[in-house]
Amino acid sequence: NSYLKKDELCRQIEVFKKMGLGGFHMHVRTGLENEYMGEEFMDLVDACVEKARSEDMLAWLYDEDRWPSGGAGGLVTKEHKYRERYITFTADYEKTVAGYKDEGGNIEEDDIRLLACYDIVLDNEGYLVSQKRIEKDSPAEGTKWYVIRFSESDSTWHNNQAYLDTLNPEAVKKFIEVTHQKYYEKSGREFGKTVPAIFTDEPQVHRKKKLTNSFDKVEVEMPWTDGLPSAYLAKYGCDIFEHLPETVWQLPDGKESPHRYYYHDIITDLFSSSFAEQIGKWCDEHGIALTGHMMEECSLESQTHSVGEAMRSYPGFGIPGIDLLCNSREFTTAKQCQSAVHQYGKEGMLSELYGVTGWDCDFRTYKFSGDWQACLGVTVRVPHLSWYAMQGEAKRDYPASISYQSPWFEKYPLIEDHFARLNTALTRGKPVVRVGVIHPVESFWMEYGPNDKTEIARTRLEEQFFSVTDWLLEGSIDFDFISEALLPSLNDKATNPLRVGEMEYDAIVVPGCETLRKTTVEKLSAFREAGGTLIFAGTAPSYVDAVRSDEAKALASKSVNIGFTRGELLAALEKFRTLTIRNSDGSLSYGHFYQMRQDTDCRWLFICKNSEPSNKDISRYKDIAVTVAGEYSCEIWDTMTGAVTKADVTYRNGNTVISKRLYDYNSLLLRLVPGREESAEPGIRIDTDNADYIAEVESFELSEDNVLMLDMAEYSVDGGAFRPKEEILRLDNIARNEAGLPERGGAIVQPWVVGNVGASHKLTLKFTFESRTDYSGAYLALENPESADIEFNGKKVESHAEGNFVDISIFKVKLPDIVKGTNTLIVNLPLGERTNTENMFILGKFGVEVRGRDAVIIPFPEKICFGDLTSQGFPFYGGNITYRFSAKPQGGKLALAANHYRGAL
Repeated sequence: NSYLKKDELCRQIEVFKKMGLGGFHMHVRTGLENEYMGEEFMDLVDACVEKARSEDMLAWLYDEDRWPSGGAGGLVTKEHKYRERYITFTADYEKTVAGYKDEGGNIEEDDIRLLACYDIVLDNEGYLVSQKRIEKDSPAEGTKWYVIRFSESDSTWHNNQAYLDTLNPEAVKKFIEVTHQKYYEKSGREFGKTVPAIFTDEPQVHRKKKLTNSFDKVEVEMPWTDGLPSAYLAKYGCDIFEHLPETVWQLPDGKESPHRYYYHDIITDLFSSSFAEQIGKWCDEHGIALTGHMMEECSLESQTHSVGEAMRSYPGFGIPGIDLLCNSREFTTAKQCQSAVHQYGKEGMLSELYGVTGWDCDFRTYKFSGDWQACLGVTVRVPHLSWYAMQGEAKRDYPASISYQSPWFEKYPLIEDHFARLNTALTRGKPVVRVGVIHPVESFWMEYGPNDKTEIARTRLEEQFFSVTDWLLEGSIDFDFISEALLPSLNDKATNPLRVGEMEYDAIVVPGCETLRKTTVEKLSAFREAGGTLIFAGTAPSYVDAVRSDEAKALASKSVNIGFTRGELLAALEKFRTLTIRNSDGSLSYGHFYQMRQDTDCRWLFICKNSEPSNKDISRYKDIAVTVAGEYSCEIWDTMTGAVTKADVTYRNGNTVISKRLYDYNSLLLRLVPGREESAEPGIRIDTDNADYIAEVESFELSEDNVLMLDMAEYSVDGGAFRPKEEILRLDNIARNEAGLPERGGAIVQPWVVGNVGASHKLTLKFTFESRTDYSGAYLALENPESADIEFNGKKVESHAEGNFVDISIFKVKLPDIVKGTNTLIVNLPLGERTNTENMFILGKFGVEVRGRDAVIIPFPEKICFGDLTSQGFPFYGGNITYRFSAKPQGGKLALAANHYRGAL
């Protein structure tokens, strides 16, 4: 994300190794100055590959300049024929076309094409009663609607180009030639060795939109590609334009159009075959795996409008993956991917995790989020993210930086070693899963119409989708989703148990679907006739292949029928349980997940919490009892320390009962070997009722200088009068607007595209702060000091850098003495398209006190207590702190307890 240099890249790879990371993805972010995919860039990639090889690490490739993957930073889509296509339904042709042209950029003749014109007649309730195709200039009985095909317009995010037509196999082929083939030519000797895979990030179709209300005359956008009509004709035997309005409006008299379903199905087919299948095939042929994740995998709604169906693309991946941002708990996202990994026998499952969690995300959250994802299949962890440098806009690129900029980076092996041990077990053997669930996304497609007509049905399907996932996982019944589109190729013969690829299921749940494929009905019918348990939860489907039919209802009448409730679902599946997790009072523990795997000579069982506590800073515990069918000797494999001990077990009615106390952030890995073995003694509890309370520490030590933050300044543009104090980022954009420069933000055109643009304007910042003490030895920390003219208390400051603060792009400049009273810092900076105006920092061994918006320097505190550091002289301090104090052991044992702890580690 900066100007990359070989030596610094190699140094940071060494940092990763010290952090316990087994490798790295080379991912371009906002701020790259080296030409993307240029000769220098490719040489640096190859240097990283060689460094990884020498360090016995893995170098993972990444296929895009930023994201989403496909356009190659505009290198592909500068040819407009490869740009994303979409259609717009509009009742105002001229306004819509004018609006597209107003977006600016380079518009070519074929970027706008009128495909069809309709005379749309709605009844008094907004239902579609007539959809006659007419000529553009013909009169209409109802409302004239136009279908216009557009190419995606220019965007700064795509470097003044556009996103890729991911429905077009020729466009994706061009993407492969520009990206994947070039990597192979440079570093192909290490493909399948040091280079295991290439990451693709958020590939998608143009987002589908729908009407809010049936009578609205607003624009409706839908994904398109020029080959869609012929593909539609080949698959469904009809002209897509005959029924295209049925994708937008609802038919009267309770009728459902199969053509809305067909449209979503063909879009999903074209997307999965053109992108994941084609790239995955190239990767297979060149000895590496396609990995990464789709766009918006979580809900039925998000999948429908971004990719159609997430599971349909997973067969193309060697290592399918997911994306978990903001510490979200997207169990559906993980379960869909894990199911495909199980069924296709993939070697692992990837997660891009921890993104958008902020600088205050701590190790507890890193462990918790990683634990539940490991429980739901994740074996390849991609922590998001590590900055090469935090210069300019980069520092706002979804921190924290999981690298040298964070003061805890040397302690990060606590996290990575835990997961290395855990995933050694969770990649062994085969998953033990007895229940399959038909994925309901295709039913959701049928209801993707105007909100006033279909929202209730969509809400029901969405709630049921999340509910069935939560109820089964929280009820300790593991399951896999079954994609109807993939089922025929994964199931040659429907038997009991139902075989789906590498997996076999004893029970199948149909969760309130509205439609099933005919192939699904046939296979489920054969499964039931062979003795399998088929359960219909809620209303049985009234459609087959999106056409009204009694076939699915007839099958349901011969199967197990239950209401759509947690209790009925768990009761219906009780005999298919592998284990039960209960609280000490005998109730089911809905707060834990598990994964069980059958290895050659044992079973591995992993158990973790599925939610964080309401107050994470106070540690609480639960005593649980895990009942496993069958008799096993049991070992606890402590993933935090590597120790192996016997578990506390009892045997009841041929089952093994394991008792364990788990605190909020504990997880549990057990190795189960058939046969009984003497139980371990219950764990020793240390009494802390009579503990000594340590109020004041005897001494403390900081790992770096204390900080006075300078984030508010008076400012002047091009020598004008100073204006009142304003926040740095706000005043920067105010000055840019006045100078006729583009505003700065995360979606800027990449520096490698812009080139070396000079700065013809000047911005002057004036900071004032108070000090209650004289102080010598302070430093000013800032970016690009070589281009700054600095004056402190009337004295000129030499802009000579003496080391770095936090990051390689923030430099320290020695300041004259701070005086007791008012101090004034004036900094003159260039202002141009490529400049960065950022916060600055005064560093030194002093204290800082904040009152309201004012921060004052005070003498360095000699004593501090356990408690909030920000109120003890360190409001902006972000480094490590060491506390020293004495304590006496009682009875030969010493326990340290913190009744309330908040901190990174």
